[in-house]
Amino acid sequence: MNRLRVLPCLVLSLMVATPGAFAQTVAPAQPWKSIPVPPLHEFKPEQPTHFTLANGVEVFLEEDHELPFISGFVRVRGGSRDVPADKVGLASIYGETWRTSGTAKESGDALDDSLAAKAATIETASGAAATELSWSSFAADFDSVFASAMDLLLHPVFQQAKLDLARRSAITGILRRNDDAGEIAQREAVGIAYGKTNPYGREEEIATVSAVKLDDLSAWHDRTVVGSNIIVGVIGDFDSKAMEQKLRAAFAKIPQGTKLVTAPMEFKQPTPGIYFANKSDVDQSNVYMVGLGTEEDNPDFYALSVMNEVFSGGFGSRVVQQVRTKLGLAYEVGGSFGAAYDHPGLFAVGLGTKSSSTVAASRATLDEIAGLRTRPPTEAELRRAKDDLLNSFIFRYDSPEKVLNEQVVLAVYGYPADFLERYRTGVEKVTSADVARVAQKYVQPEKLAIVVVGNTPEIDPPLSGLGKVTTLDISIPGAPKDDGSGPPQQ
Repeated sequence: MNRLRVLPCLVLSLMVATPGAFAQTVAPAQPWKSIPVPPLHEFKPEQPTHFTLANGVEVFLEEDHELPFISGFVRVRGGSRDVPADKVGLASIYGETWRTSGTAKESGDALDDSLAAKAATIETASGAAATELSWSSFAADFDSVFASAMDLLLHPVFQQAKLDLARRSAITGILRRNDDAGEIAQREAVGIAYGKTNPYGREEEIATVSAVKLDDLSAWHDRTVVGSNIIVGVIGDFDSKAMEQKLRAAFAKIPQGTKLVTAPMEFKQPTPGIYFANKSDVDQSNVYMVGLGTEEDNPDFYALSVMNEVFSGGFGSRVVQQVRTKLGLAYEVGGSFGAAYDHPGLFAVGLGTKSSSTVAASRATLDEIAGLRTRPPTEAELRRAKDDLLNSFIFRYDSPEKVLNEQVVLAVYGYPADFLERYRTGVEKVTSADVARVAQKYVQPEKLAIVVVGNTPEIDPPLSGLGKVTTLDISIPGAPKDDGSGPPQQ
């Protein structure tokens, strides 16, 4: 305690006696700047065992003996983008009803009980491009759990009661989709960017969900669950040769069928302008600026990735530093020139701000987007962006399971198996001139659609200061009136 009392006096006396010398003596050290940073190791993930059956089923196997578990999945081509426009929601309802219905041998409820006794799981789910059946269990229980999974894959019995439950759940979600301002802004931005009738921009509605019948589920299953549509992945504590024999025996019986081919889609840039949805119960604005992005097989993908990092890669990025930190106009802001595997991703920049800052925050963000065209990255920005990308990239594939999943995705979309290994080389080669070139080629802020969800009276100055404003109709077709009648009957 005595030392704590004396030390401030000693420091004070030193400062009074020799202020200049003291300042030099105790200048803050920066030892982190002298820490050597070793070069990244070569990225060469171990490739899973891969084989294809005569009926078109592709199989990927990855041994992992760290724990006594085995998990796997059957990925089936065909998702929400492939269903008819008058039955949007079919894929998600199918993905839910498939598992909850079960099979003639074992209902979904009975399956729940048997799996719980083994601490195992079997699940089904649907996405934009595929439906997936997955399972997980102790290695000792693999045979029985896998048998149940294959029974569900090959012999589902869709039940009306489970379909009704899935439809009610979907309709409940539709009726609540305007509860959150941020979700409204994101949903409307995607719809405007892709187009409301494009499979990537359309939405489930009460009418389309209600149109899904039991026969639709069976027909969808029969259409998609064929050998040429299936990719299987299994990882865990097993011997690959023995597992290969089991999988060959299980999947060889599936007919080859016809591979599902997604219908051609039209993609065009959205009509630029301001699109506004009023939400009277909020005191802030959610803003999304959107246009079409690119695909991952674009040769400019690596330069665009570095550009994204310079623009919005964390707290040190341009848009965060300027709009959030320096100007204090947004509590969150970020975005990227997005890329997808087989269709254009989105160039999307989103921000959240108080109502009175809506116009100022939007202008400041647009200025930073435009700055990508006029201000090539400095050497420091380029180095930070590339380091961040490469140092974080490895953590996306730092386990056998992640590598297996990515290899399956690459196979689904027809990408080369070494696509991951090319990423590091591609990013390392990017120069400041490359970033400037792709910014000039792809970044066009004047062509972006700007979606704003906020409270009209509180947005001052008004949005008209940004351009012509189009009011969005976010009402829900078929929603019951607020008369206590409840959701529509099925």
